[in-house]
Amino acid sequence: MTKIALVTGAGSGIGRHSALALHNAGYSVTICGRREETLHETVSMAGSDGDRMVSVVCDVADPKAVTSMFEQIESASGRLDVLFNNAGANTPSTNFGDLTYEQWKNVIDVNLSGVFLCARHAFDLMRRQTPQGGRIINNGSISAHAPRPGSAPYTSSKHGVTGLTKTISLDGRAFNIACGQIDVGNALTPLTERMTKGVPQADGSVKVEDTMDVDDVANAVVSMAELPLTANIQFMTIMATNIPFIGRG
Repeated sequence: MTKIALVTGAGSGIGRHSALALHNAGYSVTICGRREETLHETVSMAGSDGDRMVSVVCDVADPKAVTSMFEQIESASGRLDVLFNNAGANTPSTNFGDLTYEQWKNVIDVNLSGVFLCARHAFDLMRRQTPQGGRIINNGSISAHAPRPGSAPYTSSKHGVTGLTKTISLDGRAFNIACGQIDVGNALTPLTERMTKGVPQADGSVKVEDTMDVDDVANAVVSMAELPLTANIQFMTIMATNIPFIGRG
């Protein structure tokens, strides 16, 4: 039986590459994002087997849009085996004293409330379906462990994701639902190209940071997804080897 996966924020970057990797591993993949044109680009990259990938325009911060998307998935497939909760947002590096409520809310709405909404619907479907169960993979960040300067909304949201991951793991045990988190550091995507030009460091300096191939992250997501539900990677950290995260840089 073909397994069904949903990847959020799949119009670019980690989401796009992970959706394609799951597709190549034999999954039927639904992808979502806010921009129809970029979603269509992802589907076209699936090649001749693109019939196993469908796109849904959805803002994960919009409860009604998320409900509609899951209704479509259940109507079309009857089940969901894997959710990769990947969609995310950020704001330019801003000292906490200058941060606006709007900047805070925009990030929290997507990175935390959006993760909650998608995970909640996935959890509900996974416990109702037959056979029961499934896997939820949340995209955290190394910011869930150590912040960058000027990153209060993003860092706070990722700490929140870690709390969700742990509680979903506990609440899912009775229903054969596994939940894990992948914490990524410096995968090279359009959003992280600034790493190659220099980013602020804790000592006030600006330095270029190493990056890694985004496909390495995508392959790690597939590895997590492919485990039997009797096993779970609770937390995985995958990062460019030499970034200033472990120790003092």
